[in-house]
Amino acid sequence: MSNERTPLIPSGVCCLPVCGTESSATPESASETPSKDSRKLNTFFGVMVPTILSMFSIVLFLRTGFVVGHAGLLQGLLMVIVAYTIISLTILSICAISTNGAIQGGGAYYMISRSLGPEFGGSIGLMFFLAKVFACGEYVLGLVEAILDVFGSDAESSVSEGLRVLPQGYWCTVLYSSVVLLLCLLVCLVGAHIYSRTAFVILLVVTVSLLSIFISSVAVKPRDFVITHKGPDNQTFHYNASYTGFSATTLRNNLGSGYSLDYSTNSVMSFATVFAVMFTSCTGIMAGANMSGDLKTPSVSIPKGTIIAVFYTFTVYVLLFILVSATCDRNLLIQDYGFLQKINIWSPFVTIGIFCAALSAAMCAMIGASRILHALALDHLFGLPLAPAAITSNSGNPWVAVLYTWGLAQCVVFAGQLNAVASLVTVFYLLAYAAVDLACLALEWASAPNFRPTFQLFSWHTCLLGILSCLVMMFVINPVYSSGSIVLLLLLLLFLHYRSPTSSWGYISQALIFHQVRKYLLMLDVRKDHVKFWRPQMLLMVANPRASCQLILFINQLKKGGLYVLGHVQLGDLDSLPSDPVQQQYNFWLSLVDKLGVKAFVDLTLSLSVRQGTQHLLRITGLGGMKPNTLILGFYDSCTPEDFFLQDSVFCDSSIGRGSEGEYNFGVDLPSLQAHFPPVRHVESPRWLSPEEYVGIISDAIKMNKNVCLARYFFQLEGEGKDSKVDGSERTIDVWPLNLLQPGSRDYEDVCSLFLLQMACVLNMSSKWRHARMRIFLNVETESNDQGWVVNEETFRELLRKLRIRASIKIVPWDSVVQHHVQPDGELPAESTQALSEDFLSAVNSMLMEHSSQATVRFLYLPRPTGHRSQSQQYLAQVEAVTNSLGPTLLIHGVTSVTYTDL
Repeated sequence: MSNERTPLIPSGVCCLPVCGTESSATPESASETPSKDSRKLNTFFGVMVPTILSMFSIVLFLRTGFVVGHAGLLQGLLMVIVAYTIISLTILSICAISTNGAIQGGGAYYMISRSLGPEFGGSIGLMFFLAKVFACGEYVLGLVEAILDVFGSDAESSVSEGLRVLPQGYWCTVLYSSVVLLLCLLVCLVGAHIYSRTAFVILLVVTVSLLSIFISSVAVKPRDFVITHKGPDNQTFHYNASYTGFSATTLRNNLGSGYSLDYSTNSVMSFATVFAVMFTSCTGIMAGANMSGDLKTPSVSIPKGTIIAVFYTFTVYVLLFILVSATCDRNLLIQDYGFLQKINIWSPFVTIGIFCAALSAAMCAMIGASRILHALALDHLFGLPLAPAAITSNSGNPWVAVLYTWGLAQCVVFAGQLNAVASLVTVFYLLAYAAVDLACLALEWASAPNFRPTFQLFSWHTCLLGILSCLVMMFVINPVYSSGSIVLLLLLLLFLHYRSPTSSWGYISQALIFHQVRKYLLMLDVRKDHVKFWRPQMLLMVANPRASCQLILFINQLKKGGLYVLGHVQLGDLDSLPSDPVQQQYNFWLSLVDKLGVKAFVDLTLSLSVRQGTQHLLRITGLGGMKPNTLILGFYDSCTPEDFFLQDSVFCDSSIGRGSEGEYNFGVDLPSLQAHFPPVRHVESPRWLSPEEYVGIISDAIKMNKNVCLARYFFQLEGEGKDSKVDGSERTIDVWPLNLLQPGSRDYEDVCSLFLLQMACVLNMSSKWRHARMRIFLNVETESNDQGWVVNEETFRELLRKLRIRASIKIVPWDSVVQHHVQPDGELPAESTQALSEDFLSAVNSMLMEHSSQATVRFLYLPRPTGHRSQSQQYLAQVEAVTNSLGPTLLIHGVTSVTYTDL
């Protein structure tokens, strides 16, 4: 067989340099297996270096004293532990997802989108992009803060070494930030590879600066400082601060919290605001996962390198917190962000470290954000606004995405202060981390066989705990920002859901739905069914949907939340065919269902005859407690079929090409759909089944305890389409619960009559028939001496009241009709069909025409057919004569009890 050697689906990988720098992977090349030469990086250079650099950023040098000074050592260590616990839980999820397959460009966006689908992936990806943009602006503001601390002309912090030539102020800060941001832009546009090649050198510089701080704590003698700040109304405040060296008294004084006014933002700090600033040091944990395409052994390097990097940075932060708590008094920590320069054996050590760390983090954030935006643009999730971001240079650099990122980061620097944007950055990152945990949780809960990551140190408990901890900390930090970010996320979700992007990535929602539906189907025990919870479950047999679309739409209204299956029998013998022709037809039928907007399943079968195929479908369609209980057939008559495809705009040629460009349509476009279904049967063309076979299908269904409905003239029914605004106010539903072909029968409460009433009531409850008038016609013989029909009428009214059916009752004398009914001389066998005169059938039809000609749809009692093949044509002729020219009519034979009067 041709498909037995189908190759495995290739796993696309991405050759991302450090922190998502230039990628040579294109949509075409990304799906190809990379050569071994492209996988050159080991754990240290590929994962540890970018992760450590991203996590140190500016907090290490510029906000350590801020955190310890306001929160105290104990709360500061608590913040570190909480922050690292949150990211550790997320790291477990990152390691699990990243070792379940190679990651292409976009990092976190790629992982989330390919795990959760386009809606969640696109919305979370855009949120993660914004987090990177705000982080870039924050790092630039931190760098400018450090520059002004050394070269600022107005010494607000304290006296320090250097040329003080740069004026200070809000607009000066914005100007300097714009210059630094422009430098980052030039590097990202021209030589982003320069940064990736010098990442290790930058780490060495930062490490030397860090070592100098620890050495200085022993080598530098105690010092006193006078710190000056300008307050509101040009007031000048002076603070006495001191570096005491290692001192138990200093350590004891710094143990507790001392939240006070922050001199940069003039606002009082709290645990939440300080934690928000501190958490920005934990936002680089995905730098290693972005490198999967360049790693020799990504399944080993990503978990190992990320965990080692996180443990290393955690140790450094804890030691540094303890160091500054034991050597610096609280005034020095709170009133001077750059105090580490003043207590160093050589201040340029720290100054160079700050410049390198901040500039490195800013460029890393800009590069990473541009790659996320580029990946979003390549996936066409947001349409035209992001379309230019897919443009790349000859070397593969997404320069337009870099410009987008630079423009947004330029807006961020107008905040003017690092602390002002720290909360927003933290909230966005926490939301992105929660999304990664959600992706891993969904994969774990879905129990997909192909989710088998090589990293096993995680469970759904860690994923769920990670989600909850991220969400809780978001609202602890800033409830307003958190609520706003979640609202923005929901709006993006709705936008993408409305656009209905269809992808070939796979949908975690489908895996979760399958997993849950299977469990619920097992719980749906047919032995526990009760009549008061009965609902119609339909199997509609469709020969050619071109002539049956109106009926398909009508039954969609009649199902009342029940199972609805479109069945079709393909004639043929599998022994004489090379493959099953039915398998290739499913996508066309599913596309038809999508076009019509009906909530239906499709079940097709191959059989030697339509009757045998219908038996197959009645027996095997559905699963567990969800199996059809009602068979619906189109009427067997000589009417000329009409082609619905030529009438509805959804199927007309004018709608071709309206779908969005590049839309994934599962291989079925509109021309293919139209070509697949054959033209409607010509009135003189031979039929697929004989009258005997058609009546046999009805008998088979009744024997199998299925209710049967025959639908006639439904091609005349309009207003059932998904775009129709019909509410039923102008519609009428007529019900004739008596078996009109047996005048002697006066039982209005047999199973079939009650089933008729129930189906009419169900239709009256649907959206397009909600305001329709329902009329029930009672046939009586008024000229007879027996006045029992009056009692029967009252009994019937009481029955309707108990069944909560709102309908008007019409009394129809039919003495003139009954007189045409010829009574047989002797009793016929039960299986025999009584011969009815043409006059009687014509009289019944005239009565229906007189009273129900204006009705929108009619419900009639369908007599049970006989088991004799010789009487099949007579049975059909009688039913056809009664309903001739009547309009949309549903003939129903019910065999199950469906009404219940008690609670």
